[in-house]
Amino acid sequence: MAQAFDVSAARSHFPALSEKQVYFDNAGGSQVLREVIDSITNYLCHTNVQMGGTYAVGKQSTKLFNEGMEAAARFINAGPDEIVLGSSTTQLMRNLSSALSFPPGSELILSLLDHEANIAPWVQIATTRNLTIKWWGSTDKENPKLTPETLKPLLSAHTRLVACTHTSNILGTIHDIKAIAATVHTVPGAMLCVDGVAYAPHRGLDVKALGVDFYAFSWYKVYGPHMSMLYAARAIHPQIHSLGHYFNAATTLEDKLGLAGSNYELTASIPKVVSYLGPDPAAIWARIATHEEKLQGIILGYLNSNKNIVVYGARDASKERRVPVISFGVRGRSAKEVVEKVQGRSDFGFKSGHFYSKRLLDEVMGLGEEGVLRVSLVHYNTEEEAAGFVKVLKEVLAEL
Repeated sequence: MAQAFDVSAARSHFPALSEKQVYFDNAGGSQVLREVIDSITNYLCHTNVQMGGTYAVGKQSTKLFNEGMEAAARFINAGPDEIVLGSSTTQLMRNLSSALSFPPGSELILSLLDHEANIAPWVQIATTRNLTIKWWGSTDKENPKLTPETLKPLLSAHTRLVACTHTSNILGTIHDIKAIAATVHTVPGAMLCVDGVAYAPHRGLDVKALGVDFYAFSWYKVYGPHMSMLYAARAIHPQIHSLGHYFNAATTLEDKLGLAGSNYELTASIPKVVSYLGPDPAAIWARIATHEEKLQGIILGYLNSNKNIVVYGARDASKERRVPVISFGVRGRSAKEVVEKVQGRSDFGFKSGHFYSKRLLDEVMGLGEEGVLRVSLVHYNTEEEAAGFVKVLKEVLAEL
């Protein structure tokens, strides 16, 4: 029998969870491990110097930074030379788009289901370099999904980049990135750029197994410091020119795209996130997936039972099909009104809006400015919290 996930033990690592607030807005940013907080404090107290020095503290600072880079790369099964750290996924995608070479006449296929971080940089580059954009969407307004079958008609001999999300930060739907990557690579020279921000907090990552060319996610949504990471396969590096000073090295992805954005103390704390998952991360991720399936089952069970509620994304709680990023609407009611009513009588923290996936809401789902109500849970949330949210939401909707 598979070992159950110990949510109480997990919660003991997060100081914020001892407070009254119940965090149901984790897709915007998770709470931070105590070990990460302590690491950042220790770095600033004892090793806060410019790297590269030959004196004792300078050597220790450099060692801690390098260990952080190695742990970050190991987290996704990449080499340290294949990753770059920065302030946000949005910033790193901008850096990549500016530095990536495209031959004249290139076509870019952009997903309408994505966060704007993986759309706007490519739109700008297409405009400035006179490249062609093709939009990849869905005709299903309530449960849109990206598939190899809907991608194939958009591909041509001129396709050079496909940009899509691993998991929508609105819908929670998991896309088959391995199959999408294989489809993209049927075109010689075509590359796949994946936004994994909404996926990474819930499942283990292996970029080599996925077959992606680029992959980005945010450490501050994976229980760590407020920074993000971009992977670029080593084979693609010759197509990326350096944004750094002309006299500096341009060997690694960090050299080319980092622009000194990989904050020292935050980078040094990343090994604490990796070690939190223990010596067998795959086993821990499997237990997390099963636990989260129960959480989303509780909430989706109620949402699906109420005829006045529209669930967006997969309506079932299968861990194979979705993560607990759950969006919905209440017929005839303002999303903002419902959020305020629930928060007015409880400690649940969640939001409404478009969550930077505005093209998805406007052009695919056809929703208004208010967007959706979104609750987003992670492994440290409990079944009691999920049931408590359902209870309060029931009470609120009964009074509206």
